[in-house]
Amino acid sequence: MLVVHSAFRSLGQQGYRVESFIEALLDHLSGGTLLMPAMSWRTVNPLSPVFDEVKTESHVGVMAETFRVSYATSRSLHPTHSVSGIGPAASIVLSRHHIDDTPVSANSPYGLLRDYEAYILMLGVDMERVTAIHHAEEVIAPDVYLHPSCEAETYECRDRRGEARMVRLRRHYRLNRNFSQFKPVLTAQGHLLRGEIGGIPWMMVGLRPLLREVFSTLIRKPDAMLFKNF
Repeated sequence: MLVVHSAFRSLGQQGYRVESFIEALLDHLSGGTLLMPAMSWRTVNPLSPVFDEVKTESHVGVMAETFRVSYATSRSLHPTHSVSGIGPAASIVLSRHHIDDTPVSANSPYGLLRDYEAYILMLGVDMERVTAIHHAEEVIAPDVYLHPSCEAETYECRDRRGEARMVRLRRHYRLNRNFSQFKPVLTAQGHLLRGEIGGIPWMMVGLRPLLREVFSTLIRKPDAMLFKNF
């Protein structure tokens, strides 16, 4: 299973086609599951409180949006941090995102991925785009990284059949985080691979070793993500 975070503009300027890249990933997975973020936190907000699985556009880049529209078969129901996917496990890991009141909870795709042999590919982006890291923040130190329950917002989330669910959401605080702190240890352990395509860097890391490092770091120091501590 593969989760892809990407910034494709520079590759597109060199003549690479986003569709060809997505299809190459699907071919490489050979029937496995491909997931990409389909976030909409900029546009779904208290002034526009409706999320539609099909109609609500994502704003995390051309590859993720092309994948959502033209390749993905399902998308998790979440007003701000939805994920789209295709493959045998997609319907399972995308099925429970609406249940909890935090964006990257145990029922989110990122939380459910802990039961799978999953990898995260970062293409043209750094660790700050790795949404799965927020899962550990929410589990270990919600008071540091999340607005309190009394500030939860309520959204209507409509699936592709037109069914609506009311979803409560505690947003993340906008904090200056240091996710790159995990790169040296993951590299030393052999869990973080690097390369480049057309001069654009990529990195890939296993979800389990990444979360193991993040959880252990936050258990020792709950506010370790914040830049002020370094």
